[in-house]
Amino acid sequence: MTAPLVSIRGLTRVYGEGDATVRALAGVDLDVQRGEFVSLMGPSGSGKSTLLNTIGCLDMPTAGSYRLRGAEVTTLTHAQRALLRRQWLGYIFQGFHLLPRSTALENVELPLVYRGVGAGERRDRALESLRDVGLGHRVGHYPSELSGGQQQRVAIARALVIRPDLLLADEPTGNLDSKTSHEVMHLLRELSSERGITILMVTHEPEMAAYTPRVVTFQDGCIAKDERAA
Repeated sequence: MTAPLVSIRGLTRVYGEGDATVRALAGVDLDVQRGEFVSLMGPSGSGKSTLLNTIGCLDMPTAGSYRLRGAEVTTLTHAQRALLRRQWLGYIFQGFHLLPRSTALENVELPLVYRGVGAGERRDRALESLRDVGLGHRVGHYPSELSGGQQQRVAIARALVIRPDLLLADEPTGNLDSKTSHEVMHLLRELSSERGITILMVTHEPEMAAYTPRVVTFQDGCIAKDERAA
């Protein structure tokens, strides 16, 4: 078997000191293979979002090992982790985080601006990403002119435009109605199954987690269950 894309061993994250100490992660072991679509579930404070932030290099563990693409992330410098985020990781947030005065196309181009990609290639890749999420006809629209579901599709296109190894989704349907939530989940499942994109998704909703072949449930900073679809 090939090496996992994500390999975590004994991961611990402690906040505070003394009586205020909180163990957000308490020795987590987890492997994620390339192409997997995994839900992280559990009650608030169970550790799932802390794990996602750690995998996304937005937080650092107190102890343990985290390897991405075979490289030990915990020994990287701040600058090296920032480079890793820009090069290999795509993010989808509950709140979309689109620039209101930029068009859909300009929002999707933004990560490529930070990577120094030329204007022509930026436009071509952004157009391709918007078409991939079914918004090729909305490239010149501003966020205020788009529905919530369309805004989330723009956010997904923005995450995909860098061609990431790993897509991290934090409650991607949290601000959407039921019908639109299912549309977004169909899209994410298609990206995983047909394009082989590895996706880790935090969700509170079992109905959304049912779209993923694997569900990892957290409790008190530990993995309580790790279940795969039959």
